[in-house]
Amino acid sequence: MKLAFSTLGVPGLPLADVLRLASEHGYHGVELRTHPEEPVHPGLTPDERAETAAAFKAAGVEILGLAGYARVAAPGDDDAVIGEIRDLLTLARDLGAPFLRVFPGGVEGSPGEADATAARRLGTAAEYAGDVGVRILLETHDSHRTGADAIRILGLVGHRQVGALWDVMHTWLGGEQPLDSYAALSPYLGYVQVKDIASTDDTTPLALGAGVLPLAECVEVLSRHEWDGWLCWEYEKRWYETAAPLAGLLDAGRDHLRRLLNESA
Repeated sequence: MKLAFSTLGVPGLPLADVLRLASEHGYHGVELRTHPEEPVHPGLTPDERAETAAAFKAAGVEILGLAGYARVAAPGDDDAVIGEIRDLLTLARDLGAPFLRVFPGGVEGSPGEADATAARRLGTAAEYAGDVGVRILLETHDSHRTGADAIRILGLVGHRQVGALWDVMHTWLGGEQPLDSYAALSPYLGYVQVKDIASTDDTTPLALGAGVLPLAECVEVLSRHEWDGWLCWEYEKRWYETAAPLAGLLDAGRDHLRRLLNESA
């Protein structure tokens, strides 16, 4: 498996510094948080997009995917959501990123309606995703935090350009065991976000292995089923200003994941 980290852990950091961190600490790739407050967002000009892609290529670091914020199950106008996804897909194509993350974002009380809304929007966006060669990944998050929740949508879509992003924290918080999450998501799985936290009540990011999330079990399940994709460390420093800086944790995090991979081999 390849290792990456998300720029959510180094909010606002210039791309040159992101590339330096990835290269110096032995990460194969980076997941780019895609937001106007970050260096990468849909407002980049064609020249800026080309320069970004060239910088990653020159550094030998892959862009794993773009972490967008489109909410496919949220109430509102379909065209606005689909337009947001199309803009992000175009950006992903221009940067050479194979994946685009989207959120569910449904509201409580009407899961059937949310599922249908998300499936309708994703099905429409999937046609353009196929044209540009980027796969849309629905993250296990918010209204659809478990694998069982996510596949209600994915099963309705039934398109190869729409898959799943397994966030191991959210499936665990949803009460789902890693083996069950994998069983549900494996036909759709794009990549896996790993992290660690102190407890169900305190989701402040911790160094990998320092918290309660079942990372060893997750990696063991993936290895046992010979899944050979990406593990991406999403350290949510952006939302927890008091959390330790990610840069000082990258070596230990890499080593922890490598140990888990060796132990489960």
